[in-house]
Amino acid sequence: MKDVEKKIDAYLDELDENDANEPDEHNPTAEELKEKIERLKERMQEYKGLKKQMEDAEETQISLTDPDSRSMPLAGGPRTQVGYNVQVSVDEKHKLIVDHEVTNEVTDRSLLSRMAKRAKEALGVDELEVMADMGYYDGQQVKDCVEEGIMPYIPKAETSASKKLGLFGKSDFQYDSELDCYWCPAGEMLTFRFQRQEKGRIRRYYATSACRQCPIKVKCTRSKEGRRITRWAYEEVLEKMERRVRSSPEKVKLRKRLAEHPFGTIKHSMDQGYFLMKGIPNVRAEASLSFLAYNIKRVINILGVPRMIEALA
Repeated sequence: MKDVEKKIDAYLDELDENDANEPDEHNPTAEELKEKIERLKERMQEYKGLKKQMEDAEETQISLTDPDSRSMPLAGGPRTQVGYNVQVSVDEKHKLIVDHEVTNEVTDRSLLSRMAKRAKEALGVDELEVMADMGYYDGQQVKDCVEEGIMPYIPKAETSASKKLGLFGKSDFQYDSELDCYWCPAGEMLTFRFQRQEKGRIRRYYATSACRQCPIKVKCTRSKEGRRITRWAYEEVLEKMERRVRSSPEKVKLRKRLAEHPFGTIKHSMDQGYFLMKGIPNVRAEASLSFLAYNIKRVINILGVPRMIEALA
């Protein structure tokens, strides 16, 4: 819309210039410029309609080719691709797809507990260990899993804004559960000051008055008031998971061998690297057929055709 406005202003300026130019100079005629402006105004109305459609649906983007699809970031860089977010739960022993779902959610952050609970139900077990990548790291999701008897193993991404500025990050502050305080790199105690609810979560704030005279303050904060540390009310759930990840690094590596196995097979060996259908119901049906074909091939490899037919019968 901004681009269209700029073009309209430019054409209007050109109309004014044409009035002042010599008659023999070659320029677009007034009629040609007015036609261009009219077409731009029509395009502006289309964009306004799309903007209203997004606002009414409380969406941040819309695809003109497939309204259910979304522009999603590709791993390892700033590039994006318009498509769908496909989730799979894969068992460790046979690499079979236990459960899957096709969504248009742009990130994986809110999908961990949903997929983990469904996998637990499908397997009919009381307890379950789940491995996922950093994209699934979300405190509330981890807490929901633990409450359902599901133990997640997710490495924590370094997202500290302070670290990026060359300052001490939160990981440099040690939490003391007995005293409910943090110890800073200078050995000072940050005590609990207050708590408040932010985005549906209770956050606790810790601080110290020692920052003003601290000799290493320049390495810690640029705030005149000193450094503050925030803590989620249930952060011990994440701390326990971090200890699990550190004590079992092989489980984090196991995720790649599980989740990437079926995707690699389906995309390359079965030549299904993209969807042919549009609309989330149709794409879900297409994905179901692909995953069914993958599972049948896996079972044939594991059991052989006679035993598979016998089991199905």
